[in-house]
Amino acid sequence: MATTETAPVEAGLTFGAVVRRSRGRLPLIGASALLGSASMLALPLAMAGAVDAIVAGRGAALPVAVAAGLILLGVACDLVDAFAGAACAADAAAWLRTGLVRRVLGAPHRAGRFDAGDLVARLSAGAADAAHAGPAAVALVAAALPPLGSLALLAWLDWPLALAFLAGLALVGAVLRLFAKETAAAALDYQAAQGRMAARLSEALAGGRTIAAAGTKGAEARRILRELPVLAEHGRAAWRALSAAGARAAVAGPLATIGVLAAAGFALSLGRISTGELLAAGQYAMMGAGLGSLTGVVAGAARARAAVARLAEVHAMAPVAFGERRLPEGGGRLELRSVTVEGDAGPLLEEVSFAVPGGALAAVVGASGSGKSVLAQVAARLRDPDEGAVLLDGVPLPELSRGALRRAVGHASGRPALAGATLTEAMGPGRSRAEVAAAAEAVGAHAFAVRLPEGYDTPLGAVPMSGGEAQRIGLARAWPAERLLVLDDATGSLDAVSEQLIEEALAARGRTRLVVTHQVSAAGRADLVVWLDGGRVRSVGAHEVLWTDPDYRAVFAS
Repeated sequence: MATTETAPVEAGLTFGAVVRRSRGRLPLIGASALLGSASMLALPLAMAGAVDAIVAGRGAALPVAVAAGLILLGVACDLVDAFAGAACAADAAAWLRTGLVRRVLGAPHRAGRFDAGDLVARLSAGAADAAHAGPAAVALVAAALPPLGSLALLAWLDWPLALAFLAGLALVGAVLRLFAKETAAAALDYQAAQGRMAARLSEALAGGRTIAAAGTKGAEARRILRELPVLAEHGRAAWRALSAAGARAAVAGPLATIGVLAAAGFALSLGRISTGELLAAGQYAMMGAGLGSLTGVVAGAARARAAVARLAEVHAMAPVAFGERRLPEGGGRLELRSVTVEGDAGPLLEEVSFAVPGGALAAVVGASGSGKSVLAQVAARLRDPDEGAVLLDGVPLPELSRGALRRAVGHASGRPALAGATLTEAMGPGRSRAEVAAAAEAVGAHAFAVRLPEGYDTPLGAVPMSGGEAQRIGLARAWPAERLLVLDDATGSLDAVSEQLIEEALAARGRTRLVVTHQVSAAGRADLVVWLDGGRVRSVGAHEVLWTDPDYRAVFAS
């Protein structure tokens, strides 16, 4: 017996998961950061040696050369870190975008809870910010090396210096912790406001002609930009956090440095350290307590963490699982058994059950909002029911392999989303020119295609098309389905003659058709009619029989 393929269980998208994805280049970034920190920490000792040599009247050429070499090493490490960090972020961004786009396209009904513009903002700018999680994590660890190294070297020079530095370091840590908290909140709010603006802009671009015709351009611009003051406030909050951290650092940093210098001066007076070591102690104090670079590192990590949190909401959409079964011999019998689909405000479909014999034409009718399009999506497995089952020739759709399902079932809608570089790719992605031309001929799109300047090779963006022509292209794309065609008002923009010719061509192939329609003529040609009312099946039967019911006739009058 065939088995059902179970989708792999995936952990949620977290900051740590993005860091682990970047592990290929993180060792290089970590090594360069470690070497850079080591050179930074060794430089004061080299300079101290040079000062002591000059004070003692000895040659200072060697310690100066060592100091110059350490400076060059630090520059080289910075270059390697910049290159590896950029490459690491680019790889992580590609991985994030690829996985999330597949999730969005694989579960369009779940992605509908996000605004299109907001999704684009998350997958573009958001993924770019989140991709820096790996380099940011290494930078956070590397940022701890100068303070810890300074503490260790001060203890090596003279342990009271380390005690004085440790007291100041506690103040620096408190400043950084507060800054990280405030920056993370501001970054998350800023990105959310950006997403809302992008969503409104996307809506306006889609309805540009309507806005122009209504003369509401100014009002729409104000609606899109309504978030600007909010965006500015969140931006100011980030700057306030940075300025507050700077103000606190202006107290904490110098206090730590003064404490170390005072202890070093006392140690020098007692002869425990040399003049060069006094200079080194001051440099270590400033290096370890300085917040200039640390605030940038913390802010970068906060932005990455906030972006990952927003992407995790998209990643949480469960992927669609497919099985491994193939269809047995059959004529395309479609059966729904107690299908229920839940919506935010209640069931969209409730206990829907009916069967369409193989090769038959079934019309789905009902008032607006009765669940017709949801039923079409369930029948074509563009979404799965929350309860119940959909079977094709006796096989539950989730048990079919992806290839078997898509070869057997096609779907076309009244507003097809057309994609591809050329008209050929829009009509038949992955199919030969001969197959595309045959499908176009069957749905009446061939004559339209050959009139174009470059025929089927015309770039899709240069193809002028009416609503009816767009529907023909969508029908041509769905045409190769071998057993079941689901048409969701897919011929509503065609004239009656064209619609009937297409229906005759469909019938000649012997495939089962489930057609969502608002037209009496289409229902009249059907072998059976499924009448939906409020998400439930009101009746299933012949159009002539149902027509005796005044409520049924009212469906077409509305």
